[in-house]
Amino acid sequence: MAVAGPEIERLIALLAKLPGLGPRSARRAALHMVKKREALLHPLAAALAEVGERVTVCSECGNVDTSDPCTVCADVSRDAATLIVVEDVADLWALERASALRARYHVLGGTISALDGFGPDDIGIARLIERVAGGEVREVLLALNATVEGQTTAHYITERLEPLDVTISRLASGVPIGGELDYLDEGTLAAAIHQRRPFG
Repeated sequence: MAVAGPEIERLIALLAKLPGLGPRSARRAALHMVKKREALLHPLAAALAEVGERVTVCSECGNVDTSDPCTVCADVSRDAATLIVVEDVADLWALERASALRARYHVLGGTISALDGFGPDDIGIARLIERVAGGEVREVLLALNATVEGQTTAHYITERLEPLDVTISRLASGVPIGGELDYLDEGTLAAAIHQRRPFG
């Protein structure tokens, strides 16, 4: 049942499509924006319009930004010898928030998944091989999700990179910092045990 005009109802419906927002959260967010039109709604609308016009996919790594090459690729202080391979742009942004390694990235845009109809030719593996074959990359860090599809993709990439003179590594897995063993699933615990290392 509509409680506002069609414009506001359309705003609510669009907000409800965002991840993490259901119909009730979208309604609260829309109401908050409408109440704060000058401070929030108008600047947000302007920012959305500008991003909508200027957003582009980086031709080098696959990141989304308002410039090509993207901000990450344009940063000359990054280690060009290390290439971090991720499934999606969200993974790139998550790794950047951690600020653990200032390297270059390669966004695949998905993983190999027979169920979903995605093969090696449907994601950015060919471009990855091309970048590594260029000779500047010395290490490829496979930062793919610990799913069946992620591991299948990692194995395929490893096989394709084998003839090239490059070190292939992957993210460690196991017990997170601050994690309590009782709350972890069996797969995480098994990975932590298998990848144990000397203390100290």
